[in-house]
Amino acid sequence: MQTLQNLTSEAQAWQPIDLTRNEEEVSRVMQICNACRYCEGFCAVFPAMTRRLDFTKADVNYLANLCHNCGACLHSCQYAPPHEFGVNVPKALAQVRLDTYTEYAWPRSVGALYKRAGVTLVVASALGLALFLVLAMAMTGSLFHAPMAGNFYAIFPHNLLATMFGLVFLFAVVSLGLGVRRFWRDVSPAEALQTGQGAALAEAAGDALSLKYLDGGHGEGCNDEDDRYSLARRRFHHLTFYGFLLCFAATSVATVYHFFLGWPAPYPYLSAPVALGTAGGVGLLIGPAGLLWLNLRRHPLQGDAAQKPMDRGFIVLLFWVSLTGLLLLVLRDTSAMALLLAVHLAAVMAFFLTMPYGKFAHGVFRCAALLKNSIEKRLPGHLRLGSD
Repeated sequence: MQTLQNLTSEAQAWQPIDLTRNEEEVSRVMQICNACRYCEGFCAVFPAMTRRLDFTKADVNYLANLCHNCGACLHSCQYAPPHEFGVNVPKALAQVRLDTYTEYAWPRSVGALYKRAGVTLVVASALGLALFLVLAMAMTGSLFHAPMAGNFYAIFPHNLLATMFGLVFLFAVVSLGLGVRRFWRDVSPAEALQTGQGAALAEAAGDALSLKYLDGGHGEGCNDEDDRYSLARRRFHHLTFYGFLLCFAATSVATVYHFFLGWPAPYPYLSAPVALGTAGGVGLLIGPAGLLWLNLRRHPLQGDAAQKPMDRGFIVLLFWVSLTGLLLLVLRDTSAMALLLAVHLAAVMAFFLTMPYGKFAHGVFRCAALLKNSIEKRLPGHLRLGSD
């Protein structure tokens, strides 16, 4: 009977030739985990792993995006560093996860640029757009003004704003859509599309909306700075996610008001668009602030340390979008409105322009991985082994 040491040596000696270095590491780690299986009940990654005898490129990319980086496996693993096997599942999967966002990005050149200099790209986009808008207002004489009772369209016409942000949002949706479509086509067998779609879709949606796999597999939460469990990361993610949805709902309601009901902005504080936007903005303040606090305190072996600046840049951008939006709401009837409007619009536009290439993309790819997992569990046994 082979020992785990023998299996580990074999995993290190044999790797599929089409894997990158990061993908080879995931394949090596998964071979060891497949022999051990101590963490099998922790999250969806390990049951999905046990359905495979080896790990192709598609399998590795799928498992990387199925991982929620809760940390339970790292702190429970007897082969984690400083053991000679050096098994660090969260780090290995995080590195491949970033690679998938680059590989499946559209245009791919922008994805590669974001991978190399994501923080610089975000900061340059936000500052550059803000400067452009401020200069445009200064040239038209609208930067310095008397209070306008919150009438943003006296600064920028409604149709101009709707066109600008409509095009940017459409670009983000198309870019993400093309990327996840290619990802799905690569990781999912054709048979998957014919098996239990309705039930699988409902299960995957529930797993995504509840952040089921941020509970460590036992309902007690993630490991952050040590092996103690906490639900803080799950709660801050919920505040961020649902805060974003509430802000999107506020914009959607305002669109209906303007185009279908003939009710132009500004809207009173107790109106649906303002109430939804305020609630969402508060969520997008607390959630990102909490995630940044946890990120700064997280265990150094948890995830990929090289990605921390990019992760923190994305969190700070979300926080900045919300902060400037709430300040704009509070100070919309002052002479500072135009300047705040320029800063807020620049932050929002920078967010949409970069969201297909950074941390936001992981939510879309993870939903696809959760759907594949739900479908895969319903496949007959002879279709479960691998993704080809």
